[in-house]
Amino acid sequence: MQTVDFNVLGLKDGQRALDLGCGAGRHVHAMYYYAKCHVVGIDLGFEDVKRTRSGFEQIPDMDPATQRAFSLSVGNALALPFPDATFDKIVCSEVMEHIPDYKQALAEIERVLKPGGTLAISVPRFFPEWVCWKLSDDYHNEPGGHVRIFRESVLKGAVTEKGLSFFHRHWAHGLHSPYWWLKCAVGVKREDVKAVNLYKKFLEWDILQAPWLTRALEKIAGPLMGKSVVFYFTKGAA
Repeated sequence: MQTVDFNVLGLKDGQRALDLGCGAGRHVHAMYYYAKCHVVGIDLGFEDVKRTRSGFEQIPDMDPATQRAFSLSVGNALALPFPDATFDKIVCSEVMEHIPDYKQALAEIERVLKPGGTLAISVPRFFPEWVCWKLSDDYHNEPGGHVRIFRESVLKGAVTEKGLSFFHRHWAHGLHSPYWWLKCAVGVKREDVKAVNLYKKFLEWDILQAPWLTRALEKIAGPLMGKSVVFYFTKGAA
C-alpha cells in the first residue's frame, strides 16, 4: 500500500533515499524498484526490519545489472545514525503520530536531508482519525500507538519551522477510512466480524489488482475522507 507519490517526490536514478520508520518495507521496496537508487530503511523495531529484508529476498531484482542497492537498520528517529546531508529524498509515512517528541524527529530529518533534497511526510488525516479515536480507545491506546491527531496546519508549520519549503499536498486511501471506522465500532481486536473481514479482503484485492473502478472511486474518496494526508517539502540549496 503505497502512500507517497514518487513522481511528486522526484526520485531519480543514482540518488540515495531514506524511508524513516519503514515498518514492513512498503515504501523501501517500492522505491527500490521505481528507480536505480540506493534505498535505506530504518525502524525502531527489529522484527519490522527483518520483514523488510524478507520482502527483498522474496522478490529478486528485476534487472541485476542495474545499480540498485538497499540497506536496512534498527534506529531511533530522534537520533538518526547518519551524517549530515546524507539523503536526496526522505519518506516518513505514518510515523510522526507515534512519536511524542516529533519536533526532534523533524530536526533530525532536516539534518540528514541534502540541500535541494525533498521530504515526503504523511500522517493520518484529522477527521477520519478523530472518528476512530471517538469510536475506540483500543485503536490508539496501546504501546507504540498513536499519541496525537495532527491538524494539517500544525504539521505543515512544524516542518517549515525547520527551514523546509512546502510545495504539494494530496490525500490517500479514501477507501480505507470506512474499514477503520467499522473496525473501531465493533472492536479493533476482534477477528470474527464477517463484514470487517470481507472489507479487508476487498482492500487487499484492490491493492493487488488496482482495477479501474476502484481507482476511480479512490480519486473521489481521497479528497473527501482519505485516511492519510501527504505533504511534500524541499530543503533550500546550500
